[in-house]
Amino acid sequence: MKKVAVHFGAGNIGRGFIGLLLIQAGYDVIFADVNETIVDQINREKQYDVILANAEQEKFTVKGIKAINSKTETDKLVKYISEAEIITTAVGPTILPRLAESIAEGIESRVSSQRYLTVIACENMIGGSEILRSTVFPLLSDKAKEYAEEFIVFPNSAVDRIVPNQKHENPLTVTVEPFYEWVVEEPEDAKFMLEIAGLTYVPDLTPYIERKLFTVNTGHAVTAYFGHIRNIESIEDAIHNEKVLFIVRSALEETGALLEKKFQFSHQEHQAYIDKIIERFKNPYVSDFVTRVGRSPIRKIGENDRFIQPARQFVEAFNETPKALSIAIAAAMKFKEPTDEEACALQEAIKEQGIDQTIEQYTGLKPYTKLFEKIRTSYHELV
Repeated sequence: MKKVAVHFGAGNIGRGFIGLLLIQAGYDVIFADVNETIVDQINREKQYDVILANAEQEKFTVKGIKAINSKTETDKLVKYISEAEIITTAVGPTILPRLAESIAEGIESRVSSQRYLTVIACENMIGGSEILRSTVFPLLSDKAKEYAEEFIVFPNSAVDRIVPNQKHENPLTVTVEPFYEWVVEEPEDAKFMLEIAGLTYVPDLTPYIERKLFTVNTGHAVTAYFGHIRNIESIEDAIHNEKVLFIVRSALEETGALLEKKFQFSHQEHQAYIDKIIERFKNPYVSDFVTRVGRSPIRKIGENDRFIQPARQFVEAFNETPKALSIAIAAAMKFKEPTDEEACALQEAIKEQGIDQTIEQYTGLKPYTKLFEKIRTSYHELV
């Protein structure tokens, strides 16, 4: 019997990363998306190419796929969920809760089956699967809740693969960097362990999530915001600028010190990890526009995201104010990009209510704390 996987999100990450690994593991993958054009093309061509972003430009073709419109083909979606062994997502943190209703309906249809199901949110966030579970369970009947408690797990995961901005003659073609990491919480019951090459189970996911978020995501964003300040267009050109590279390394030294203290990462190994991440940013085949990487600055300076969370933890761990992270947060607040809704809203808030109130509103930091004051001072000092 063929194994079925439902993957929400037929975008570049879905096709070039999670969906790809599921297909390579022998699953029949059904991509669920609201983009009718992509859905129709997948069903018409039933294949797409994945190109590795390296000098060799290795290419391989993914075949035997199908897709459904998760907005208009709800009956089909429920049917596929009822048959699935695994459900994965790559839709973005803000869209994730919107999947709850469809997943809940699919679970209701499975109640009499007594078949196991793993649901993994593969999002750029902490605790994505747990958040998805918390939105699904209130929608379930009592009988479905009993079934879900016994037969369904929602393990959190950490994912890492850079997918550059790209255009291809065939919109289904996707370019991805060779490096990737998909780490998943090890379930208490071994029967939920899935054999998927490229998926690594770990007993404690937190170190891996925070290492990725506070190194890859923090570093990428710092590169973008300081590249933008210096009118540099690409991430590759920005990270090759000595002054940008200095502030990126400085910020990652601060997050690194926190991670080493918090999770007992060895200094030598973590320094090697930082070096590897910076080399990934330098890869000309995955370089992106700083305006695209820097988009959504309000989310990025949020209290639980890549800047404020490590900065606040740094203060608690060392009783010091992180200088580079503070400057990076200030740089994010200077991000002006007319095509990005959040960037426009942030600049409008600064204009209308001033920098102090804007910092408090969007970072959750309180005035007169040292971290707040350092961000404000850095904002005024940045040109």
